[in-house]
Amino acid sequence: MRQVLFLLMLVVCLTGSGSFAPALAVQPDEMLEDPVLESRARGLSAQIRCLVCQNQSIDGSNAELAADLRVLVRERLVAGDSDQQVLDYLVDRYGPFVLLEPPTTESTYLLWYGPVGLLVIGGLALGVFAWRRRRPEVSEPLTAEEQARVNALLDGAGDEGREP
Repeated sequence: MRQVLFLLMLVVCLTGSGSFAPALAVQPDEMLEDPVLESRARGLSAQIRCLVCQNQSIDGSNAELAADLRVLVRERLVAGDSDQQVLDYLVDRYGPFVLLEPPTTESTYLLWYGPVGLLVIGGLALGVFAWRRRRPEVSEPLTAEEQARVNALLDGAGDEGREP
């Protein structure tokens, strides 16, 4: 019995943050009677960021602001707006951050491509570091005079250990 209860709790925990969570946020009183409009509203809601949760769509958020935005989306659809008009309205009102995937513009190039640039620079730096460590140091051979001095020092070092 304990094992069954444990497995049930595990399944609930694993699926609660997965694909079942978005279905729980939309309240029955928010839903539209027209299934086509409701389907469009759900599709749009999946593209719009909850401004409270920030990394979750309004379709899956239980925040009050997300519920207000879901109602607003449905009102705009009932009024006859196209999907793009609804998104444009929200972007005009809240800025591009309201979209889960903001468009790539000149002002967002650094946000979109900065991490890739940092990875490339880091990879190049790592490659240069590894290349320099692997490269053997080339030393010039000793001149005859230097070799003679080394030999004299070595001979002198060997004599120091001996008694006369």
